[in-house]
Amino acid sequence: MLRTKDGVRLDAALTGSRGRSDLGIVLAHGFTGSWRCKDTRRIAHVLSGFGGVLAFDFRGHGRSGGLTTVGDLEVLDVDAAVSHLRATGYSTVVTVGFSMGASVVVRHAGLYSGVDAVVSVSSPARWYYRGTKPMRQVHWAIEQPVGRWAARVAKRTRIQRGQWDPVPMPPYQAAALIAPTPLLVVHGDADHFFPLDHAHQLFEGAREPKELWIEQGYGHAESAARPELIRRIGKWVENVSNLS
Repeated sequence: MLRTKDGVRLDAALTGSRGRSDLGIVLAHGFTGSWRCKDTRRIAHVLSGFGGVLAFDFRGHGRSGGLTTVGDLEVLDVDAAVSHLRATGYSTVVTVGFSMGASVVVRHAGLYSGVDAVVSVSSPARWYYRGTKPMRQVHWAIEQPVGRWAARVAKRTRIQRGQWDPVPMPPYQAAALIAPTPLLVVHGDADHFFPLDHAHQLFEGAREPKELWIEQGYGHAESAARPELIRRIGKWVENVSNLS
C-alpha cells in the first residue's frame, strides 16, 4: 500500500526482479484499468525480467482510495510509487505508462524530478480529444452522471465530478521539460483511441534524448501489447539506464 502526498492510499504490488537488482520500474495503467488486470500483470511479469516492477492502482481505481481526476492529480500517485522504489533501495527508477498512465508519467517527468527514463505507450498528446468513437465514449463516462455510475459499477472506477480548475499542462508541453531524461514514445498505427498525430505531437514537443517507435498493427495500450513489444521496451529501459 502506498500513500500520496495528498493522503490518498493506493493499492500496489512489487514484483521482484529476475534481472538487475538496482533497476526499479513503475508500471502505470490506463483509465479504468488496474494492476490486478491480467494484461497489466502479464506486462509486469515480462518487465520483471529486467528489474523490479512496482504496479499500482491509480486513485479512484480498483482498491485504491480517492477519486480519479483522469490525469491531473495522478502525478502524485506516480510520485509516490517512484519515492517508494527509491526508499526500497533501487538506485535507478524508470516509469512506464499506458494510455492515461502514459500521459501521467510524461507529466510527472516534466514537472517533478527523480526518474532516470520514461516510456509512454499509447498516450494522448493533448486534452479533450473527441475525434474517435472510443474517446467520445470516455468523455460520456467522465461528464455524465449515468456514465460515472456505469464506470463505478462496471469498472470499479470512481470519477471526480466537475471540470479541471485549472486545466493541467497537457502532455506535449510537459514533454518539453523532461530532458535530459531519456523519453521513449511508443504508439500503434492501429490505435483506435488516439491516432498517430498524438504520438508525433508528443515526440516533437520533447527534446533529446528521445525515441519514437511506431508499431505496425498495434492497437491501444495494455490489451494490445504483445510480450515481444514489452521485452523490447524492457531492453530499451535497461540500455538507457546503463548510460545514466
